[in-house]
Amino acid sequence: MVISGEYFGWNYGWAVAGTLGFIVATLLVTVFYVAFIFSYTELTTSMPDAGGPFTYASRAFGPTGGFVAGFATLVDFLMAPPAIAAALGAYAHFLHPSIPALWVSVGAYVVFIAINILGIKESANFSVVVTVLSVAELLVFMGLVAPAYKTENLLAHNNGIDMAGVFAALPFAMWFYIAIEGVAMVAEEVRDPRRTIPRGYLLSIGTLVVLALGTMVLSAGVGDWRQLTKIDYPLPETLAMVLGRESVWSRLFAGLGLFGLIASFHCNTLGYSRQIYAMARNGYLPRPLAEVNNRFRTPHYALIAGGAVGLLALFSGTTDKIIILSVLGAVVMYITSLLSLFVLRRREPELDRPFRAPLYPYLPGLALGLAVLCLIAIVYFNPLLTFLFVGLLAISYGLFVWVRPRVLSSTTPS
Repeated sequence: MVISGEYFGWNYGWAVAGTLGFIVATLLVTVFYVAFIFSYTELTTSMPDAGGPFTYASRAFGPTGGFVAGFATLVDFLMAPPAIAAALGAYAHFLHPSIPALWVSVGAYVVFIAINILGIKESANFSVVVTVLSVAELLVFMGLVAPAYKTENLLAHNNGIDMAGVFAALPFAMWFYIAIEGVAMVAEEVRDPRRTIPRGYLLSIGTLVVLALGTMVLSAGVGDWRQLTKIDYPLPETLAMVLGRESVWSRLFAGLGLFGLIASFHCNTLGYSRQIYAMARNGYLPRPLAEVNNRFRTPHYALIAGGAVGLLALFSGTTDKIIILSVLGAVVMYITSLLSLFVLRRREPELDRPFRAPLYPYLPGLALGLAVLCLIAIVYFNPLLTFLFVGLLAISYGLFVWVRPRVLSSTTPS
């Protein structure tokens, strides 16, 4: 779900903060995600439900809280795939300039929606293979560029650390880790979730910290990092700076780099479909979106509807803005989840909690404080995207209030 964040998107942070400011932003975000995952795992293991944050907030705050959390999660997971699809097209175009990037992106939607419709077991097996290849490739990348690393390149073209730039760069630093929370959305479909989900979360965050910091620092130190600030294929371009554009390694990496993007695109497609399905099942979205394919037992209408929304975003052609919108949804969801943790600890102390957040309430409090800080920064530096987010939330909530009583009175949730 997350691995594509190491392959593209984060480099836009250099454009607003420079390399030094972006390192500060990344370290701040890394502390947040470590604290958040240790807190969030308590919710996931105590309530293993496909709704994830929507389920937690509904239990803590009722239908309105559930709706806000569900809407934010949908924005997070519906906006991540078009950004990843755009990068898929860019990587393919880097390999073969005659290939139109946009149509590669559209083709990715068609292919991976079809794969997800075929079934969760097939999807999971596919994901494991491409994710292992993606992680191995990032380790090879770091090994290839490390000999060319020079600290003076990392420090060059910076005018100190500007805190305004640090805050503006937070969404792109979060892109390193965005969607790790999506594990919660397949909690109903894994064996022994109370044991395996904590293991998966903690190993994942540890792996991502190493890959994120290693990829970012080494890429900044091999040449003029300013050449990488506005493209969707920074890692092949970094290798081209080190080894030459016609190097076998450069072109091989661009080809293999597709695995990382494919892994995240595929798993985020899985994540948004389960969120749509769970919300529709509980009357928060039109009931047909909760229908399951008779043969493959997958939510086919949810997959198709989410794909249609993603394609609309894809055709806007603004990868950095799509990333910021996805992160904005994620941060709102993080805040509602952490607030749910505090409320449920107080209201339901008897709830079975196979994993308890360590250092409670201090560690969850740290995560909540950093999440609020990130939200303030994103809102301040992106007023138009915030207006779009709030406007869509208000319209959706109005429809929810109007339609839900009719849905609940005419059908019984399964």
